[in-house]
Amino acid sequence: MDILDDILNTLDLNGALYFRTDFSGPWSVTVPVLEGAARFHLVAQGQCTVTLPGKDPQVLGPGDLILIPRGQTHILSDAPVIDAPPLEQVLEQVGYDGNGFLKVGDGDPTASTQLICGHFTFRQKADHAMLRAMPDSLVATAAMRARNPWLDDILRLISRHMLSDRSGLEASVRRLSEAMFIELMRIGIESAADGQIQPALKGFQDPQIGRALALIHKELSSPWTVNSLAHEVGMSRSSFAEKFAELMGQGPMSYLSDWRLQKALALLEMGSVNVQQVASQTGYRSPAAFTRAFATKFGETPTHYRKSAA
Repeated sequence: MDILDDILNTLDLNGALYFRTDFSGPWSVTVPVLEGAARFHLVAQGQCTVTLPGKDPQVLGPGDLILIPRGQTHILSDAPVIDAPPLEQVLEQVGYDGNGFLKVGDGDPTASTQLICGHFTFRQKADHAMLRAMPDSLVATAAMRARNPWLDDILRLISRHMLSDRSGLEASVRRLSEAMFIELMRIGIESAADGQIQPALKGFQDPQIGRALALIHKELSSPWTVNSLAHEVGMSRSSFAEKFAELMGQGPMSYLSDWRLQKALALLEMGSVNVQQVASQTGYRSPAAFTRAFATKFGETPTHYRKSAA
């Protein structure tokens, strides 16, 4: 099975677009925090400087994309600045109603900065080692696009759709943006040693740890132990536990427990299975054991969560 697809489907990845820009210099805007989400900005034309708190400014050119996985506040500007008006103030000043381009300034439109901006959301309480391993920002440059033609094709389609005047394309672009996020995750996993991604994601590429992850995701209800997983991948118990923790940022039983509860969140939101069935499908010996683990992790019972989600 494709582990990444299982992870993102379970965490309920959803893309959303919030504006296209037509900024003529000088310009700057502070984008607010968006909890539980990942923001992105794709430069379709011109140049953009992105500054995160405590970080050096990053200059993006045409075709570059920046992903800010944890939705931190940041400044977008035509040149490095230390302060900028909040996004809400800019929207109010220009009378932006959510349609068409967010236009700031009256400069030459052929020399303006055009961005496609959006974000990705996940299920409330969504969590995974993959998300925790992401850096504060991840930049997909023209060079990365050249090495990854699928990502390049997706970004070209997003730009073409969003910069056209045709109506009815927003739903397509949202789905394309989700595909973009998946490709960025795949590239991050495959190049975890390049410095942009923390080493935790190396586990997906390691033959033995990757096999253990595949078993956990494919057979979640099995009564896995450190010993049984180690045996399946041909390692000693101690070597397996040490290597798993090193490459994934947490031990195998901690990963298994966390993932069972993430699956439980998704099943409870579906509403078509009861708590006993959720417990069985996620590998708990009894509904009582499942309820204890769920309440300890999330601060509420499975029954209460399902009612609130509905």
